[in-house]
Amino acid sequence: MKFPMKVAMAFGLGLSLAAVAPTSIAALQQGAKAPDFTLTAAQGGKEFSLSLKQTLRGGPVVLYFFPAAFTPGCTVEAHLFAESNSRFNQLGARVIGVTAGNIDRVAEFSRSECRDKFAVAADPGAKVAAKYDATMQRPDGTMLSNRTSYVIAPNGTILLSYTDNKPQAHVEKTMAAVRAWNAKRR
Repeated sequence: MKFPMKVAMAFGLGLSLAAVAPTSIAALQQGAKAPDFTLTAAQGGKEFSLSLKQTLRGGPVVLYFFPAAFTPGCTVEAHLFAESNSRFNQLGARVIGVTAGNIDRVAEFSRSECRDKFAVAADPGAKVAAKYDATMQRPDGTMLSNRTSYVIAPNGTILLSYTDNKPQAHVEKTMAAVRAWNAKRR
């Protein structure tokens, strides 16, 4: 769906979301080692320090990067992950969202749009997103996370790498990767 320029600007989309990498391609590929990070995150509006390495101790991680809190596509994606969170947990996986926003906005987003179901981390300047080759640049030069999802095994190996500006397939693809990982362990 294309938005007229004024509508896109009103939603904070600008033209930058149209300049996302081609669908189904992410720079860090299956089999690569996931870069470790520690970021300030929030779940249910409560801030805490989130470490990927520590989270992986509990099982696989579904790590999804998104451009900006409270934009239409990012809100849809957060709702979809929130609705599927209990199924991910039943499979032993934890969902983490990451965006280049500030912690106050991320904390509010974790409460309202993520429905208190999973952690969302603030990545000012998209520095962690850059380590995952999951960035895009707005016309004003600001770096944002692009819409890229990863499934990371407890040993830090990337099991799935998926980039698509449309949020709908991210839950389906990551869920399938977690199920496949579980099936191989049996």
